[in-house]
Amino acid sequence: MTQKRAEPSRHVAILLSLYNGAAYLDAQLASILAQTHTDWTLYWRDDASTDGSKNQMRAFAEGHGQGRCVEIANRHERLGVAGSYAHLLDIVADTPYVAFADQDDIWEHQKLEWAVKEIEGAARRHPNGTPLLYCARQYLTNANLTILQKSPTLRRKPDFPAALTQNIATGHTVLLNAAAHRLLRNNPPPPSILHDWWAYLLTAAAGGEIIFDNRCVSYYRQHAQNTVGATGSFIRRAVAACRRGPKAFMTIFHTNVTHLLSQPENLSPPALRLLQDLAAAQTFPARLSLLFRYQNLKRQRFSENVVFRLWYLFAD
Repeated sequence: MTQKRAEPSRHVAILLSLYNGAAYLDAQLASILAQTHTDWTLYWRDDASTDGSKNQMRAFAEGHGQGRCVEIANRHERLGVAGSYAHLLDIVADTPYVAFADQDDIWEHQKLEWAVKEIEGAARRHPNGTPLLYCARQYLTNANLTILQKSPTLRRKPDFPAALTQNIATGHTVLLNAAAHRLLRNNPPPPSILHDWWAYLLTAAAGGEIIFDNRCVSYYRQHAQNTVGATGSFIRRAVAACRRGPKAFMTIFHTNVTHLLSQPENLSPPALRLLQDLAAAQTFPARLSLLFRYQNLKRQRFSENVVFRLWYLFAD
């Protein structure tokens, strides 16, 4: 008798860090509970909240989320957003998929189902062990979930050179396969960036694939307590960038280059060559030559890319 081959596991570990998120947490938890992809476990930690977030989460774990929630409580100090998610990534054991969740957004019911299917499709194009990262667009809303607009579409396929210039992987849309999770375990981001950009950078640097879904998979609240907000307005983004100035951006850029170069074992040969060339390009002629050689070292939109290239050429 022919034995039926077991289906591969599609289990998702959802990672959630809480910090004073009581106002919106219940709605996010309800949207996770309503997922059409039901094979998930929610791993969470409280990052030293001073409101009722921890009690709300424990009530959910003992009620509607019973048997599906695991509290990570071995560290009680405030780690910050990036540190808290890095700790969760370190603690959670190997699992087929890992998703990031924020405390104040709402997921479309099919979010996990869409993400898992997209990564499964990408996995068929790659050998086992290739890191894969899925991310997607969102509805940008106000605090009351009134939709303001959709987040921007991509003008070009995400790759490693582009990942150095900007983050397109909004955290709460991200799904990682096991290989990408292993890259991130015990490998926290540099202090300049958050966990989502680091996941995007490291996956792309290792020669993995970035899958960007043009569907809006979540409702991304814009409110006064956002750690990092979003805006679809080019004018507002441009004004914010000019206020920050080139020094802040280029410090992040060079810090990321240095941090990635410190782990050559995780880098694909093309990524290693680019990073080495970036580190060596210390003069204007060298930087100009590098931009001609690496045409993909650019942002998604023409005007933003012009600003990036001017900053790269002239900023200290």
